[in-house]
Amino acid sequence: MPMEFINKKLNKSTKLILTLLLVLACIILTYMLDKGIIGTSYTVRIVRIAVIYSLIGVSMNLVNGFTGVFSLGQAGFMAIGAYCVGIFTIPVDARANVYYLEPISDKIAGFVLPFGVALLMGGLLAALFAALIGAPILKLKSDYLAIATLGFSEIIRAVIANEQMWPITNGSLGLKSIPGFTTLFAPVLISAAGITLMVLLINSSYGRAFKAIREDETAAESMGINLFKHKELSFVVSAFFAGIGGGLLATHLTAIDSNQFKIAVTYELLLIIVLGGLGSVTGTVISAFMISFGKEYLRFFDAAQSIGGWQIPIFRPGLRMVIFSLLLMAVVLFWRRGLMGRKEFSWDGIYNFFRKWPWRFKKLMRGDYKTEAKTKRKSIAAGKAIDSAASKSKRAGRKADKTADREKKKEVKADAE
Repeated sequence: MPMEFINKKLNKSTKLILTLLLVLACIILTYMLDKGIIGTSYTVRIVRIAVIYSLIGVSMNLVNGFTGVFSLGQAGFMAIGAYCVGIFTIPVDARANVYYLEPISDKIAGFVLPFGVALLMGGLLAALFAALIGAPILKLKSDYLAIATLGFSEIIRAVIANEQMWPITNGSLGLKSIPGFTTLFAPVLISAAGITLMVLLINSSYGRAFKAIREDETAAESMGINLFKHKELSFVVSAFFAGIGGGLLATHLTAIDSNQFKIAVTYELLLIIVLGGLGSVTGTVISAFMISFGKEYLRFFDAAQSIGGWQIPIFRPGLRMVIFSLLLMAVVLFWRRGLMGRKEFSWDGIYNFFRKWPWRFKKLMRGDYKTEAKTKRKSIAAGKAIDSAASKSKRAGRKADKTADREKKKEVKADAE
C-alpha cells in the first residue's frame, strides 16, 4: 500500500529561533537598502511605498476580509491622515511659499508638531470620523454600505479642496515642502508595528467575533455577539491605521493634493486585498509588494522598442498597465481565492512543503503513482460495471413488470369473455 504523507509540527523553540532569524534578516536587508549597499534610491522608493500600502491594505482587509463589511472609504481616511501630517509638519518659514494665494489661518500659522505626534493625530482624527459616520452607515449591508463609504470618501476629498478650507488645507493647490523620510527604517518599523497590532487584534477574542460575523451574522448574534459594537470597532481600527498610512504616504511623497485620494486609490487597495486573499494578512503584504514592484518594473513596456531598426508597434505608453492587468487576471483565474486564500504564513507549512518533495520523489521511484492510477482506473471501471449492472437490472425489472401487466390484462380479458 502507498504510504500517506503525514504533516509534522516544529517545536516552539525552533519556531522562535526561525522567527528571530527572519526579523534579523529583514533588519539587515533594510539597513543595506538604506545605506545604499544594495539597490538604488529608486528601489528604496518602491520598498517604501510597498510597506506603506501593506499597512493600508491590511487595515482594509480587517474590515472587508475579516469582518465581512464591504467598505470602500479607505481613501478618505488616508486623506485625513495625510493632510494632518502635512499641515502640522511643514516648517514655519516654508509656509508662506505653500499658502501663497490664501494666507494660512492664524490659529495654526505657528503651530508645528513633531512627525510622530502629527502622525498619531492623523490616525486618531481618521478614527474619530469613522466612529461618527459608522453609527448610521454600519446599519446598511452589502452594496449599500459600499456606496455609502465610497460617498463619504469623496465628500472628504471635496471638503479638502473647497475654497472655504484654503486657509487650512490650501484647497486644490495641495501641500508641498513636507519633510520627507531620512531613513527607510521609519516607514518599515511603523508599518510593521501597525500590522503586528492588527494581527494581535485578529487573534484575540474580538478577532474571533469579527470572523463569526463574517461567516454568519444571524448565528453570531444568536451566540451573544453585539454586531454593531464589533463592526464599529473593526471600522474605527481600520480607519486609524489607514490614517497612519496616509500620513506615511504624505511624508514619502513630500507633496500632496486632493486628487491623489480619488476612487482609483480605493480600487487599487481593493485589488491588493483580493489578489492576496480576503482574510489573509500574509497575502495582503505579498500582494502589496507584488503590485508595487510590478507597476514599476514593467515600465519598459511603455517605451519604444526596436529590433534591428524596426520599431515594434505594440510598445507604447499604456502597454505596461495592459500587461499588468493581464498578469493579474491570470492570477485571479488560477487562484480564485487569492494567492493565500485565508491562510497565513507558518513555519510548519514551509517545513512540510519542503518535506513533501523528497516524499514525492520516493513515491515516484517506488511506482506508487502508477499503482494509485491503476487502482483509480480499476475503481472507476468497477463503478461503471456496477452502474451498468444496476441499469440492466432496472431495465429487466421494468420489462418483467410490463410482461406481468400484459399477462394480467389477458387474464382479465379472458375472464370477461
